[in-house]
Amino acid sequence: MEICAFFGALCLFLSAVEYLIPKPLPFFRLGLANLPIILALRFLKPVDLILVILLKILGQALLNGTLASYVFLFSAAGTLISAATMFGVYRLGGRHVSLIGVSLVGALASSSIQVVLAIAFIFGEKARIIAPLSIGSGVAAGLFIGIFAERFVLKSTWLRQIECRYTAKLD
Repeated sequence: MEICAFFGALCLFLSAVEYLIPKPLPFFRLGLANLPIILALRFLKPVDLILVILLKILGQALLNGTLASYVFLFSAAGTLISAATMFGVYRLGGRHVSLIGVSLVGALASSSIQVVLAIAFIFGEKARIIAPLSIGSGVAAGLFIGIFAERFVLKSTWLRQIECRYTAKLD
């Protein structure tokens, strides 16, 4: 359980850090808070991964004050579809899909569902105008996060220690 709390807290920390970074576009986010989820995909049990995802969604909404707004709906939907897609690609793709590919698929899924929600609930058909820019910037951010995750996994002894402790507790 403490590993879930740790990864959930890491999501919130990275979310707070991301809010300090100026946004070049109003709807653009790097998705730093998704990094712990991408790393945890490698070894957390699905139930524990779901708990981390729920901690991220609820924690971000409370931290940012968006729990009672449409922003929460967009964020929650983006996170849920992204995490489900990344989980599926990672489990089905195995060694054939890198964390870069996993992150790209997650970013594409998140950006796409948010455009669909923008069309359905907020802006109507006019949202199609920003769709290419929104999806393109999301995929670019996903590429950045994926490259970072891939390199971090290769070089981090800290992550290997956490992974070993967690899997040892499962045995």
